[in-house]
Amino acid sequence: MARSKNKNVGVIGLGIIGSRVAGALRDRGLQAFVWNRTPRPEQNFVGSPTEVAELCDVVQIFVADDQALLETVRQLSPALNAQHIVTAHCTVAPESMRAAAEVVQRRGARFLEAPFTGSKVAAGKGELVYYISGDDAALKQARTILEASSKDIIYIGDKIGEASIIKVATNIVTAATAQVTAEALALVRKAGISAELFSRAMKSNASNSATVEMKVPLIIAGDFEPHFSVKHMLKDVRIGLKLAERNGLDLPVTEASGDMLLAEMKKGRGDADYSSVAQKYFPAQAREATPEPERPAKPEKPVKTEEPFEPVKLHKPEPPASEKAVEAVKEEQFKVEEPKAEGPVASVEAPEPMEELAPVVEAPETPAPITASVGRTEAVQPPSEVKESPAGKQPVGEPKTAQPNWDEDEAEEEDVPGGVNLSGGMRGWLSRFLSGKS
Repeated sequence: MARSKNKNVGVIGLGIIGSRVAGALRDRGLQAFVWNRTPRPEQNFVGSPTEVAELCDVVQIFVADDQALLETVRQLSPALNAQHIVTAHCTVAPESMRAAAEVVQRRGARFLEAPFTGSKVAAGKGELVYYISGDDAALKQARTILEASSKDIIYIGDKIGEASIIKVATNIVTAATAQVTAEALALVRKAGISAELFSRAMKSNASNSATVEMKVPLIIAGDFEPHFSVKHMLKDVRIGLKLAERNGLDLPVTEASGDMLLAEMKKGRGDADYSSVAQKYFPAQAREATPEPERPAKPEKPVKTEEPFEPVKLHKPEPPASEKAVEAVKEEQFKVEEPKAEGPVASVEAPEPMEELAPVVEAPETPAPITASVGRTEAVQPPSEVKESPAGKQPVGEPKTAQPNWDEDEAEEEDVPGGVNLSGGMRGWLSRFLSGKS
């Protein structure tokens, strides 16, 4: 049996505004079937956007940005027909709104661009204001549903995109108002004048507004609970700046507002109310933390936090046995730097030709060191000691293989000045010379 859809309204997007619009619709006796990208424990929550369209002829979309809008209408598209009216209430770039309208209209359905002004309080009371662009006949058909959550409907025209421009224009005024209100309030407070006197003065001032009256008490109280978030206001300001650039306009105040909102984002306050720009002068954390120095510093855990680190900072840990062994080997290696007369000389190297050997061996003042291999280590012995080495204790042939990974030894062979290199038959001759057989 076909289900009656006369009193059914679909709501997609259950954020600050969408959830309250769904409540306002139910308060007026309408059935609201809802869907959100993140599931919510909401009455009549269904499984997909297409299911919303199957149950409702009018579908209201309350999503955050351009991408979300386009993705939503693509998901709706298969279930749309000529009976459907889709109303898009997000603030996006005009071209994104036109692209969404095209997706809907290709299915024979009708599309209304319907951004709004009003906070969560207005949404809960059914007092939003809609700016509408699109087919006038579609608006007449959907008016009763739009009136359930609004106090006024302003028809902008039939060109999709124009309502978005109006919405962005009003939002850059709102952003600038919050910024300049914070600055004015900071000036008053710095002079020692009460905020209440400022509010009274503003009530009779031509520049007073609902934004000023609503935000001043909240700023003073350090209450930045989101009514309209920093991140969404920044998005709208950036849309305005892009529109200005395309039209060759310079908007310095809007740029300044955008900079302050961006600063809030960088401080991690993107989900706070856009009036959070006042935290430059009235930081909420400082206000909440008036007794900040008196907050308990968790005395129950001082020992746990300090104990593991004290030994590391104050005492050098005892190395394991394996490391001690390595250190002992290193010390033994470094001892070879000091010349020792005793011990067998494994091999001796001298430069070519033979005639150049005598000055090196007999120089009494600054003898050139000769590298000699002693066992598995390298020792430096003066030429005088080499001369006195006992005969018959010099092994003839190649020196023993050095210990692996001794890169320092390899470097000394090639690079250290004063080292002597000998090759070929000279080693045998030198051995005979030193042993007295030459």
